[in-house]
Amino acid sequence: MKPAAYEWKLPDHSQLPEEFMALLKEHHISPLLGSIFWNRGLREDEDFISFLSPSLEQLHDPYLLFDMEKAVARIRKAIENEEAILIYGDYDADGITSTTVLYETLESLGASVEYYLPNRFKDGYGPNAKVYKEKIETGISLIITVDNGVSGHEAINVANQFGVDVIVTDHHELPKTLPNAYAIVHPRHPKGSYPFGDLAGVGVSFKLACALLEETPTEFLDLVAIGTVADMVSLTDENRAMVAIGIEYIKQTERMGLSELVKISGIKLVEFDESSIGFGVAPRLNAIGRLEDPTPAVKLLTTFDDKEAQSLSQLMESLNNKRKSLVEEITEEALASLDPNELIHIIVGKNWHEGVLGIVAGKIVSHTGHPAIVMTLKDGGIVKGSGRSVDSVNLYEVLNENRELFVSFGGHHAAVGVSLKEENISELKTKINHYMRDNKIEVKNNLQVDAEISLEDVSLAMIADLKKMAPFGMNNPFPRFLFQNVKITNCRTIGTQKQHLKFTLKNESGNIIEGIGFGFGSDSLEFQSQSTNVVGELSINEWNGNKKLQLQLKDYQIKGFQLFDLRTKNNQSSIRLSEDILFISFSDQTMKKWEKKTKHTIVFCQDVELFKKEQMTNKYQAVLFLDCPTDREEIREIVQFLNSSRVYLVCQSLDEAYLDGMGSREQYGKLFKFIAAQDRIDIRYKLTMVADYLKIPKKLLIFMIQVFFNLGFVTIEDGILTSVKNPENHLLSESDIYQMRKKKIRSEEFLLLSDLPTIKEWLTA
Repeated sequence: MKPAAYEWKLPDHSQLPEEFMALLKEHHISPLLGSIFWNRGLREDEDFISFLSPSLEQLHDPYLLFDMEKAVARIRKAIENEEAILIYGDYDADGITSTTVLYETLESLGASVEYYLPNRFKDGYGPNAKVYKEKIETGISLIITVDNGVSGHEAINVANQFGVDVIVTDHHELPKTLPNAYAIVHPRHPKGSYPFGDLAGVGVSFKLACALLEETPTEFLDLVAIGTVADMVSLTDENRAMVAIGIEYIKQTERMGLSELVKISGIKLVEFDESSIGFGVAPRLNAIGRLEDPTPAVKLLTTFDDKEAQSLSQLMESLNNKRKSLVEEITEEALASLDPNELIHIIVGKNWHEGVLGIVAGKIVSHTGHPAIVMTLKDGGIVKGSGRSVDSVNLYEVLNENRELFVSFGGHHAAVGVSLKEENISELKTKINHYMRDNKIEVKNNLQVDAEISLEDVSLAMIADLKKMAPFGMNNPFPRFLFQNVKITNCRTIGTQKQHLKFTLKNESGNIIEGIGFGFGSDSLEFQSQSTNVVGELSINEWNGNKKLQLQLKDYQIKGFQLFDLRTKNNQSSIRLSEDILFISFSDQTMKKWEKKTKHTIVFCQDVELFKKEQMTNKYQAVLFLDCPTDREEIREIVQFLNSSRVYLVCQSLDEAYLDGMGSREQYGKLFKFIAAQDRIDIRYKLTMVADYLKIPKKLLIFMIQVFFNLGFVTIEDGILTSVKNPENHLLSESDIYQMRKKKIRSEEFLLLSDLPTIKEWLTA
């Protein structure tokens, strides 16, 4: 069996109220879509209207944000007095778009303004005291942070000492003590009462722009959409409205840089949607901040020069490709050093690129289902990196309990950035894992499933209906569906690293849907099973004008016994090293060969009864047979003893008995005559020559000589074979070795030449 990677959360199957069904009919909403609405809390007429028709009227008054009036008054005063203003941004897509929104706003108001995006390698995250001081010395008298600042106590205190006001606009997790800023504009400010607390940094920046301009500057909604989707905040309430409208503005964008970035991402503007941001635009904006100085990203979004736009977009593309390579390389190293006993994985490497560690941490979470913090060792004995979490673990709170161990620390529920001294790593590991156990925090990664349906329920019209729920994102994910007892066929790996899967989904009625599983390449062997439960998202794959239904795999589950075919060399490379598999060999020669190739436990099984006594526990749910026993029943006996639900068959045959057979009467006769004609034969050195002369395969020749020795026809001493004069007559079948090979051939023929269903039926009988 193969358990699901996530804990599937299916909705209540209770019947929907009649009045709700009537409401669906009034709004021309299908019962399936209506059930999804109901389960997501959309149950009233006004819910339907606001959800299905996002509009500017849904945006909240910016002055409801705490300190907004104070911030606006101070900025206007600075503009009137021609003070030099600094926008201090952040190096990710949210920070880049936040900076651009406020920069263009202040420029349009005639402000003397410049922006500074910190370099993560030189300045670190958030306000930097040294940078503040340098900028103040150049004449800056007002600093406005965007997408950062609530944890910038030191830098803000430095600004205060110089008599420079700092206005913080941020959305990150609030520390217990807020910095001594002139104003803090934050949707979850403890003294505020803003009706929606999940704005992205660009959302807060946009709200400040609205207040300063005394109108809703819709020309910025393209940037708001990008930053909001990129930062993975809740796509509900006004975020939904701003993203939905912003996407429409992107389709008609006049920003040269954005247009070039979309083009180089391989996206058609007319087809632009939220996934175009998540998988196209945002990764490229993020890449520059991960690897270099992010300042060119703001230039890209603000330029009016088409050549500069092309040049900068090409820079983003090349950096994004470099980022991908780094992530693949570091992820592989990080996975190899995992400790399975940790509830929160803390992984430290040397010379890992600091800028991509957050992505790597996310991949570790996907692979293990546990929170992960991935760090790299810096000069001076400091380790620095990023963490990602799962639904059930607030990583910020867990780490905040041990704040004294960190040099710097910040973030929110799902993502953190940290740095600490190398000597504190061991203590941090111990304390956070104790904290998890002491507080009985269960590591659960939930996957919300919207409905269980059949393949015959899926149609192009149904998928088009689902798109009414767009834009999709946090708190409004694309609907996921469960398909029970389906078969996955035509499964093949694709991608440069064979990291993805293409397959066909089929049910007993013959209904078929094409499928793709991004990142599921290593799972290809799992789908040799007859029946699978699959959770996925449905879409329409269009190519050359042809539209086909497609399922994007999110998770799967296989119940019952599984048998994996690793009898070919290609399949042997697919063994999942992360699984606790017991390797079993029936030959010490095979065992020695594999001991150099694997870190798994290998057991030499010379006798099944002895094996049972030595295996004190049957903890191995997965067992792999490296070769074939003389009697195939030994495999079935071991599987039943271990109660293994996952069995891998390699079944190598080093002597290739089933290929060479027992040897013919003619071959034995030729060998007998040849030996009788010789005084002695040095089989240590001349065996190959003899095999070539007699035209008998070398491995078969070795066996035939063993039979002759067993029957007393020859003697062998120190590698010298001598014929016995006038030996007793014996039939070949009287040899124990002959009979064992005959039995082994039957075993090998069955185990190596039978199809998987036949062997599976035999094993489970």
